[in-house]
Amino acid sequence: MTTKTFIIAIDGPAAAGKGTLSRCIAEQYGFHHLDTGLTYRATAKALLDAGLPLDDEAVAEKIAREVELAGLDRDILSKHEIGEAASKIAVMPAVRRALVEAQRRFSAKAPGTVLDGRDIGTVVCPNAPVKLYVTASPEVRARRRYDEILGKGATADFDAIFEDVKRRDERDMGRADSPLKPAVDAHLLDTSEMSIEAAFHAAQSIIDAVLSRNA
Repeated sequence: MTTKTFIIAIDGPAAAGKGTLSRCIAEQYGFHHLDTGLTYRATAKALLDAGLPLDDEAVAEKIAREVELAGLDRDILSKHEIGEAASKIAVMPAVRRALVEAQRRFSAKAPGTVLDGRDIGTVVCPNAPVKLYVTASPEVRARRRYDEILGKGATADFDAIFEDVKRRDERDMGRADSPLKPAVDAHLLDTSEMSIEAAFHAAQSIIDAVLSRNA
C-alpha cells in the first residue's frame, strides 16, 4: 500500500514573501520543504567552483543532474554573484528539465511537501491539490529587500534594488520556457499590505479546507 503525498505548490515573484511563507507552512504541517530557486543556485555555484563556463548548456545540464537537494545552504547560495550566474543557466531548457525532474522526485516525499519557486503549480507539480500564487507590488518587494539588507548591517541603494526587481520580473515572466505566471487554479495571495502572520493564516485556511475534503 502506497501513501499518497500531499503537495503544496507556491509560486510568485522575487521578495513577495513566498519563501518565508513556505517554510512556515512546512513547519506547521510537518511537511518537507524545497526552495526550488536554490537548485538553480546550487548548479551555478558548482559551475563557478569548478571554473566551468556558464554558457555551455550540455555542461550545465550534467552538473544540474548531480545536484544534491538535501542540505542546500541558503546563506551560501544567497550571494549576489551566485544569483547572477543562476539567472544565466536558468533559461537553458536542458538545465530546467534536469532540475524539474529532481524537484518532482522531491515532491513525492511522504507525508507531504511544500515547493516554492516560479513554475511549481504550472510545470513542476501541475496536479498539486493546493496551489498558491504569492505576490506584492514591485515597490513593496524592493522595500522589503532593501530593509533586509540594511538589517544585516550592509548598505543598499533602494532605486537600484527597485530596478533589479523590475528587471527580474521581466526576465521571469517573459522567458519562453516555464514563464512565471499563476496557475489557472491557484489561490492569489497579495502580501503588499499583509503581514507574514496574516498571509500564513490565509494560506492555512485554504490548505485546511482541501485537507478536510481529501480526508
